[in-house]
This record gives sequence, structure tokens and C-alpha cells, in this order.
Amino acid sequence: MRRNFLFRLGVLFIVCGAEQVLAAAYTITDLGTLGSTFSEANGINNTGKVVGYSDTATATHAFISSNGTMTDLGTLGGSYSNAYAINNTGQIVGTSFTAGDINQRAFLYSNGTMRNLGSLSADGYSIAYDINSAGTVVGESVSSDGWQRAFMYQNNQMTDIGTLGGNTSAALGINSLGAIVGLSDPFGSNTQHAFVFSNGFMTDLGTLGGSASGADKINLSGQIVGWSLTTNDAATRPFLYANGVMSDLGTLGGTYGFALGLNSAGQVVGYSSLAGDSSQRAFLYRNGAMIDLNTMIDPGSGWTLDGASAINDVGQIAGSGTINGETHAYLMTPVPIPAAVWFFGSGFLGLIRIAARRAQ
Repeated sequence: MRRNFLFRLGVLFIVCGAEQVLAAAYTITDLGTLGSTFSEANGINNTGKVVGYSDTATATHAFISSNGTMTDLGTLGGSYSNAYAINNTGQIVGTSFTAGDINQRAFLYSNGTMRNLGSLSADGYSIAYDINSAGTVVGESVSSDGWQRAFMYQNNQMTDIGTLGGNTSAALGINSLGAIVGLSDPFGSNTQHAFVFSNGFMTDLGTLGGSASGADKINLSGQIVGWSLTTNDAATRPFLYANGVMSDLGTLGGTYGFALGLNSAGQVVGYSSLAGDSSQRAFLYRNGAMIDLNTMIDPGSGWTLDGASAINDVGQIAGSGTINGETHAYLMTPVPIPAAVWFFGSGFLGLIRIAARRAQ
């Protein structure tokens, strides 16, 4: 009887241990700052390199974090820069002030050099938001007629890709096939709609019933994520667009949420408000369910994860949260669950065997 009791006790410990391991499904790494108290992550590639921006002692600069080391990418001569995306070959895009902080320009950082990509007009600003594996860059810039326009940069040339019929547009994401997503105002409308641009045509993706929407990222399968107002503009919801259908991903209990990142498996990350909308949390959406990422790390880590910006094909997530009273960029890496559970369980089985021998 005692042996049977010990066996049941062992099973209970193994199950409880497995639940604890599953609860901490990710390790989390503090990416630090460039010398101050603030950093924020915007993009990640499949090798786990993260880009974003951080305060230095005197300014705000774009960074890349690799193998636990954060490196200042500098600027185009001004006091501010911000990196938004990195592709798998290590090319980085973003925006920076030029000397004297006179102009703001999109940049491409490659092989240790930050290059000014110019703008659609002589005195207009430009921001690069994404880059694909072929090195094609997308973003927004002011055109010669004074309107904000989505651009595509390739072969050393920046091209206005147009609008949905109105005056403004911005390109926020591009996949490896060259399909571009963003937002633009349809003809006769004063609001923005999400779009996909492919084969020279811009298509309106519509909304979740409200007046406005925007698309942030597109993967190789053509799945698109972003945000949309719901019917009567009652709430702002993250969406996943696939096979011609825009689906509401819900929230973590509040009325608003935004989807910012997407990988090839269709996993989505972003942020959502909690009940009462008094605070927001980072989320992961997979297998039809939205998960608060704070429940997926060690509860004793000290972190509060406010938002997730990007997810790579390995499942690593980059975002920003609060730790020790400061806002820092983070990198989350999935724990190999089966191995962890086996190790945990085998350890307890060993203890149970020892206890059984002593009992005999």
C-alpha cells in the first residue's frame, strides 16, 4: 500500500511539475538600453537579432541586439534614429534625423553603414518600416504634392505606390514575394482602410464593420494582421486576414487591441487592453486563442510585458515591458517543453524510487 501511495504521489508531482514548466513556456532576456532607462524593440529576424530604439545619455538612437549585446547604430547626422525592421541577411531599416535635425529620412543600415534613402520630395520626410529578404524597402514619405504616400524602394529608387483613391497612404509591411500592406484613405473618405498591394494593384481589405482599419504585416502565405474599428466604431480589435476574410481576434478583456507581428506559421503578437481598459498587456494569438504573454514566463521574473512587436519563424518574440520601474526591450525564446517536462519528471521518478527503497 505504501508503495502504491508513493507511486501516486510521484505521478502527482510529475503532473504538477509539468504544469509549472508549461506555465513558463518562454525564457525572457532583458536587452538593456544604450545607457539610459528606456528601450523598445520593433523587429526581429529568424536568427534572433532584434532592432528598435533606445535612449542614450543625451539622445535617442536605433539599436541592434545580438547575442545579448546592444549596439548603437548611430544616426544620419542628427540626434534621433529608430530601427523598425531587420531581414534575415541583417539589413536594417528605419528613420533618422539628418545633420542639424533639419530633415527626417528613411535609412538602410548594412555592413556597418547607415545610408540615406531620400524621400519622394526634396523637403519631405520619409520613414522605412519594413524590408524583405530581397532587400526591398517599404514605408511612407511626403510626395511633391504635399501628401503622405506609401513608397517602395528598390534598385536605388523610391517609388510612390499610390492610394485607394484618396490622398494618403503608408506601407507598413512586405513579404518575400513583394506583397505590401499598409493603410490608405479610399476615394471620398476621411478615414483609413487596410490594403494589400500586389502586382501593381492596391486592394481595400475593408474593416470589421467600423470606419477605419490598418494592416501591419503580411507573411509568405498571404496572411495579414492589423487593427480595425468594429461596428459603430465601438472598439478597436486586432485582426487576421486570410482567404479573403478579416477575422476579429478579440482582446484580453478590454475594448482595444492591435496586432503588430506575424510569422510564417500564422502566430500573431501585439497588445491588448485588460478589462476596464486601465492597462494593456502583450499577447500571443495561436491555435484560435489569445494568450497573455505574462502567463508564459516565470512569474518571479519581475517583468510586466506591455506589448509584443514581432515574432520570428522560430517562435521568438520581441517587445517591450517594465522591469525594475524602467521600460526595456525584451527577447522571449520558447522553452523546449517535451525535454523540460521529461527532465523534470525523470528527476522526481528518481526521488520516488529512492523513497520506495527506503520504505521497503
